[in-house]
Amino acid sequence: MNLRGAIALTAYITAIVAANWLTTRYGIVPTGFGLATTAGTYAAGAALLLRDAVQDYAGTHWVFAGIGAGAALTALTSPALAIASTVAFVLAELLDTAVYTPLRERGWARAALASGIAGAVVDTYVFLALAGFPITTQTVGGQLVGKMLWATALPVAVVLVVRQVRRGHVSRHSLGA
Repeated sequence: MNLRGAIALTAYITAIVAANWLTTRYGIVPTGFGLATTAGTYAAGAALLLRDAVQDYAGTHWVFAGIGAGAALTALTSPALAIASTVAFVLAELLDTAVYTPLRERGWARAALASGIAGAVVDTYVFLALAGFPITTQTVGGQLVGKMLWATALPVAVVLVVRQVRRGHVSRHSLGA
């Protein structure tokens, strides 16, 4: 495995463990606009995006190794969530792989956004159900907003803008500089 793969894998495992630790520590938290989410939602969303980096830099088999490592570490810090998290991540990652891999050839942003949305939906419902959290409009909505907007759409948008600036397609003047 190359250095980028090792960094992506380490960040992926860290995001999984952080999501579960935050959820164990703080439970459900308000997110505004009448929505609520588990405290680890943003870290879980980051994990969904980092999964794509692991696949790109290290290969799909390392994604599942990362889930295993995240499960083992979660069992140490948040045993109550280890099973729910592992099942949710495995199912979400299987769907994520099915979406990301064929779209990747058409561009990273499209693939990451589509797979992040698909993975977020599966991860949300499976995790909430298995972890014993309520499945309500507020919790599902909060989870999906947190995972898709803040941990998928925003990073993809930032990467696209940076790429355009590097290519010279966006002037400093148009960015308000």
